Amino acid sequence: MDIRRVQTALKNKGFDPGLIDGLMGDNTEKAIVAFKVSQGLRPRPYLGPITLARLFGAPVSVSTASGLPVPWINEMMKHFGQHEEDPALAAWLKSDGGTVGDPDDIPWCGDAVHTSIRNTLPDEKFTGRVKSNPYLARNWVDFGVELDELRYGAILSMWRKSPTSMYGHVAFAVGYDPVRKRIRILGGNQTDAVTKTWVHERRLRKHGIRAPATYSKLPPIPIMNSRGAVISTNEA
Repeated sequence: MDIRRVQTALKNKGFDPGLIDGLMGDNTEKAIVAFKVSQGLRPRPYLGPITLARLFGAPVSVSTASGLPVPWINEMMKHFGQHEEDPALAAWLKSDGGTVGDPDDIPWCGDAVHTSIRNTLPDEKFTGRVKSNPYLARNWVDFGVELDELRYGAILSMWRKSPTSMYGHVAFAVGYDPVRKRIRILGGNQTDAVTKTWVHERRLRKHGIRAPATYSKLPPIPIMNSRGAVISTNEA
């Protein structure tokens, strides 16, 4: 998808995406959300066929509108913005046949990742520690296959307090700022909701960039601009 065209269309309609640079940064995402609100659409930074048709004034094919074809990303984005107190979120976390528990009481980032993958890749086999407990973030270093570079939709296992800490976070990679070494992540239990945020790449655990064994050829990671963005250091 040509992000410059999207940014130009947003600007022409009065929604400021910031610099027209072809990068899906925070300002562009905020402009997309504002435009969707003006159209009575769900306020999330996802460019589907309806949004693109409204933005460009003509139908856009689903293949073009879908952007990068990673099913578990699309699954989680259906719940973008839902808060842990929302019954709809709790119902979704149970839709894969299990749940860590009440998301209002228990960290649920691993639950959100597991639900997204299980609901879209029913043939994917879970092995090792992630099979016995997919709700513990650090266990995702055993999932699927290891990737040697960031890719769009990669499952990232991250530490929180220190590289050796048992505390952690797991989410999906959706962008990268190579200048500032920051990763844009989509995940659950981020400010108590399904959201996107920025983290520094040094938080990745060893062997922490993973992909499903049945779907390991992921698209390249989109290059973004995180200048001025808030950087998350603790998603608890």
